[in-house]
Amino acid sequence: MITWSEVQVRRLKELDAGEKELSTGFDNLQERDRSFQQLERTLVKQNKQALEEFRSIRLRPALCRLESVLVETLISNGFVQVTTPTIMSKGLLARMSIDAKHPLYSRVFWLDKDKCLRPMLAPHLYYILKDLLRLWEKPVRIFEVGSCFRKESQGALHSTEFTMLNLVEMGLPEQDRSRRLEELAALVTEAAGLASYSLEKESSVVYGETIDVVAGEGQIEVGSGAVGPHPLDRAWRINETWVGIGFGLERLLMVREKGTSLAKMGRSLSYLDGVRLNV
Repeated sequence: MITWSEVQVRRLKELDAGEKELSTGFDNLQERDRSFQQLERTLVKQNKQALEEFRSIRLRPALCRLESVLVETLISNGFVQVTTPTIMSKGLLARMSIDAKHPLYSRVFWLDKDKCLRPMLAPHLYYILKDLLRLWEKPVRIFEVGSCFRKESQGALHSTEFTMLNLVEMGLPEQDRSRRLEELAALVTEAAGLASYSLEKESSVVYGETIDVVAGEGQIEVGSGAVGPHPLDRAWRINETWVGIGFGLERLLMVREKGTSLAKMGRSLSYLDGVRLNV
């Protein structure tokens, strides 16, 4: 049996062909190439229709719509949104134990010897929290949504630029941490439209032990949570009980839409709201 060529598979995936279409077999090359031309025309037509619907109905990419929903959900549940710089100092990363010997160090986009594009939101949130804990009554609840950058290996689940939602609640009773982590995971996943998820203990190169939020057929990690006090807190002179979770918005979208690649879900020059533009 003859299957699609690598070039044909790549093109069909770009046009969002289904698994059934991608697994089709043929008796000879002529039959395969005729079928490819017919299928490509059909998928191109569908993509053009989707672009017209986006223009007339949706108007904003799914990533932006998801961000708006999550922001409104968290604000209505007592959280305060903050915005911090995209450029991060080397010193703040060092406070997170990320130095030249750390596994994450080589994946950072360095702008010069002292500054980089932030690979995570946590250092800046720590920086803000050390003041807010002094100024506000507890518990202090804040969150940020923003781009992060890492030199990731190529793959369907990774991207060099991705959008993170980090939320943290500090100053709550210690016995409530696990329950509160579960509540916050449920709050975000429900707002994101995920039908189901589970919580699993995992190991992190930054936090040590984490509680990951996994969902979808492939049990994809869409979020990762931790509780404190934590050894990292000492670098910020923080001594509070806390819970925090970080979610990847593109992964939330990919699971919700049953997609196969982050490339269609995030910021792109090739896709608009998940629809290929070279059609």
